[in-house]
Amino acid sequence: MDMDRRQWLALGAGLAGSGLARAQAGRRADNRSASGRSIGLALGGGSARGFAHIGVLQALDEAKIPVSVVAGTSAGSLVGAFYAAGFSPWKMQEVALKVRDIDVADLSSGNKRGMMGGAALKRLVNSLLDNQPIEKMQRRFAAVATDLASGEKLAIQRGDAGAAVVASCSIPGVFIPAMLEGRELVDGGLTSPVPVAVARQLGADFVIAVDVGGKPSAKPRSGLYEIILQSFEIMGRSLAQLEGKTANVLIQPRTDEFDSSDFSARKEMIEAGYAAGQAALPELRRKLGLS
Repeated sequence: MDMDRRQWLALGAGLAGSGLARAQAGRRADNRSASGRSIGLALGGGSARGFAHIGVLQALDEAKIPVSVVAGTSAGSLVGAFYAAGFSPWKMQEVALKVRDIDVADLSSGNKRGMMGGAALKRLVNSLLDNQPIEKMQRRFAAVATDLASGEKLAIQRGDAGAAVVASCSIPGVFIPAMLEGRELVDGGLTSPVPVAVARQLGADFVIAVDVGGKPSAKPRSGLYEIILQSFEIMGRSLAQLEGKTANVLIQPRTDEFDSSDFSARKEMIEAGYAAGQAALPELRRKLGLS
């Protein structure tokens, strides 16, 4: 697509919907690398820092790295759903320039269980994806969420894509817990902030993990929303680092200077992601046996 990669996408968080199921072997053809390996992406959470995922995907697409599996947590599930459905990173950034806060954050739907519901985000995702269910996507995809009652990690691999994204990104206190088949689901970052194991369960034998989290911001917290996001990031940092080490290649965009609640720094975060993706290409090519 004839677009400047500095243009941007506006992505959000995550809700619930339909179909908790294990990946179906052979559901769609693998895009294997020249070495015969099935390459998967594990896109981690990070709220606004999730914009960096788009830059990483741009670098991978330019290098023609063949990805057949995508697992996403929280913001990573939103980016991952579009990528799995066939959107190029360039198309994603085109969409981002048009999306408004009100398109993803319906504060009027909040109650004592959360600041907002996920209906607006669900509608946005499904409208852009033409209501394409997860099992019909071009790449195998799973959105990772957490069962609020049991603490169980769930990989949503079938059904309503918008609902799955909302569930994956339902940060406790920010989003009202999402309902799916009688279960209350919250953000997947509680149990798998960088879902490497889920990518392997989907069939990947080579996993590229993208960890967009960073050090907590030293800026004063101006409100409840900012406090919740900062606390959530602090809580999941150690687990994210452990999960990232299990990947074949770990890409970590330099997002420390950006606040996880600052959705105005989209361009800068995409650039950070692109730079990190470019820097990782020599290692990727070497490990995959690509020239």
